[in-house]
Amino acid sequence: MPEITLVQAVNLALARAMADDPSVLIVGEDVGAEGGVFRATEGLLDRFGGDRVLDTPLAEGLIAGMSVGLAAQGFRPVSEIQFAGFIYPTIDQLANHASRLRTRTRGRLTCPMVVRSPYGAGIRAVEHHSESPEAMFAHIPGLRVVIPSSPARAYGLLLASIRDPDPVIFLEPTRLYRATRETVEDDGAALPLDRCFVLREGTDITLITWGAMTKETLAAADRLEAEGVSAEVVDVATLKPLDGDGLLASVAKTGRCVIVHEAPLTGGIGAEIAACIAERGLVSLLAPIERVAGWDTVMPLPRLEQQYLPSEARILDAVHRVLAYQ
Repeated sequence: MPEITLVQAVNLALARAMADDPSVLIVGEDVGAEGGVFRATEGLLDRFGGDRVLDTPLAEGLIAGMSVGLAAQGFRPVSEIQFAGFIYPTIDQLANHASRLRTRTRGRLTCPMVVRSPYGAGIRAVEHHSESPEAMFAHIPGLRVVIPSSPARAYGLLLASIRDPDPVIFLEPTRLYRATRETVEDDGAALPLDRCFVLREGTDITLITWGAMTKETLAAADRLEAEGVSAEVVDVATLKPLDGDGLLASVAKTGRCVIVHEAPLTGGIGAEIAACIAERGLVSLLAPIERVAGWDTVMPLPRLEQQYLPSEARILDAVHRVLAYQ
């Protein structure tokens, strides 16, 4: 069985979902003949036809609104927004309709739709192509927010998101699209939503992260091991709703915690995780929680991109401060 990249795993999951369920549709700009801007939908038009792989105008609000209508009428649309920086026009439909349809109709209608989008920095893209807006969507009641960090998790979590009866925002880290390869069995098995994943066991400190930052966080854990520090690395995966129990179990084991994310610090998901640990796991903590995040500024253009992204060195500095606390 060949090893595949994260973007190939997305394609594999889409093809599996469409083969298993005729109500699954692909909607978006250039998703048909072009196969998507990153080729995530490549080959699906030839395999499933133009009735199920639908190219749309360059109108993100239309894509979201059409997906809401399709979902309300029994389909399971998976819409692609080419970059997360272009996703803001969808918020009217997502906040006012997709997220409220179950409540508005007292359960008569649900909204089983997925909005996929590449997100995050690290590929030297131009303005509006490197945003990390996950916290904005997590603040909307009724939306689930999922971010994979490996090919296997992309495959399993996307299948679970497509099968979910409610709307899911599925953000795919562009920096990881072709960064690594992994063996992924196309068996149709979904991974559980609303659960975090322990990527590395440890006893001295918990490093909590998601998306592309798993790369730097795991590298920092390797460096810490060489220093004699045992770091546990937890991939949040589903940012809304949070797996509070899973996060608390790790912190209870280690007593120390550093949270790492690419999005700006203020109002980020890291703050929500820190609040969860403070409210429910304060007695487990042996030191204050540290957050390592992007700066509270607009994502810079490529020349300064690496100065914005949290680095392995910044993660290690935070860990050393937490470990030194008495």
